[in-house]
Amino acid sequence: MQPPAGPTPSTASEPLPHRRSRPAHWMITAAALAAVVACGSLVGPRDDTAAASSVPGTAAPDVRAARFPLDCGGRAVDVVRQATADLDHDGRPETAVAVRCASGGGTPPSGVYVLAPPPAEGRPPRVLATLVDPAEKMSVAGLRVTGETVSATLLGYSTARVPRCCPDLSRNVEWRWRDGKFALTALPVAGSV
Repeated sequence: MQPPAGPTPSTASEPLPHRRSRPAHWMITAAALAAVVACGSLVGPRDDTAAASSVPGTAAPDVRAARFPLDCGGRAVDVVRQATADLDHDGRPETAVAVRCASGGGTPPSGVYVLAPPPAEGRPPRVLATLVDPAEKMSVAGLRVTGETVSATLLGYSTARVPRCCPDLSRNVEWRWRDGKFALTALPVAGSV
């Protein structure tokens, strides 16, 4: 068989054009990521309230009426995910909710809270627990409720140099209701066993 005409990659004096990274390539990549994030925010929050039906006759806390301990500097709060169940077995449903400040681009850090029904008619639901504080600078990729367990996949950054669009750390965690509070359990990292 005859070798192809022209230089092969191993003998070329310059790298192939598709192997050079130029500012335009990074701009296109950033624009594509921003489009994906924007489309995801247009779809709206995912409502995982299937477990709420196990608590007949009681209403889940209204996430839209809640006041979260989140400083958004006057911007709106986006509800990313929510899931409802009777987490503390008191006969009333609680709602685990992941929220973040609304933003035109990027991925602002998320907070994960557990809401309890309001103390009185016409009052907002109360924040029963803060599971993830936005000051920890993490995002939430998943939020589920099973029985008395809240599960989530947390995304973070190994250094300040990692772009805020592209978290490079991931950890699955669970919080279980024990002795009047939520206890955190970090699950094994994939491939660590």
